[in-house]
Formats: sequence, structure tokens, C-alpha cells
Amino acid sequence: MPVIRHAESRRTETPNAIMTTLASPTQGGAGQLVWRVDMGAGQAGPLHGIDTEQVWTVLTGAATVELADEGYAIEPGDTLVIPADVPRRITAAPDGFTAVVVAPVGMRAYRLDAGVVARDCAVPDGDKVIPAWVV
Repeated sequence: MPVIRHAESRRTETPNAIMTTLASPTQGGAGQLVWRVDMGAGQAGPLHGIDTEQVWTVLTGAATVELADEGYAIEPGDTLVIPADVPRRITAAPDGFTAVVVAPVGMRAYRLDAGVVARDCAVPDGDKVIPAWVV
């Protein structure tokens, strides 16, 4: 399907952010995953890895991104390319943070600070998880 209507987007709440799926295989056969991330003031994701490259473009707010041993401040208009398997943690600024993310279909995540955790927002897949917003 060439048009994915707003009503077909999916909203997944995690402990750290709200993910809104904009394009995925279950929404019309997309070959790329596209989702929106909304993080509230000061929210931070866990230290984790993703087994594929991701591209994040900041829409509003700002965040600090830890990639391996380096930190980056990102703000509206910035695009961040995160290589596969690089430890990362994103922390929203005091006014929050919104970004659009693109990744290849089939990406999987894994926790680095406490092992694999598959709560209500992911499905276990071996030693990794498939986040609900990428199916």
C-alpha cells in the first residue's frame, strides 16, 4: 500500500518514551521501518544496542546521546547516524525530545546493562528482542 494513513499508525508506550510506528511490514509491506520517538523531560533510555544502523532526525526539543565512549548534543534539524552494535543511551533535555527514526526491517535490540528485557513492548528473539514498534 503506497499510503499509510495516520489512523493506521501504532502507538507503543515504553518506560522511557512513546514510539509511534509510521511504516513497517505489517502496515503495508515497507522495506524500511519508520517511527516517531517522543521522550518527556529528562527521560532516558537504557544502555542498549541495535543490530542494524539507525538514522535519527530531531524534530523538536533536544537530547544527549551516548555512543560508545562519546557524547553528542542533538537539537532540531540534526540527523544522527548510529552504526549497528554501538552501545547507546539517549537522554531527553529538560523540554523533552521528538525524533523520527529510520532502520532496516528486521532490526533487533539488546540491553547491555542488565541483559535482555522483554516487557510488554518487545518479543524475545534469542538473546535479543524485537521491539513492538518495528513489526
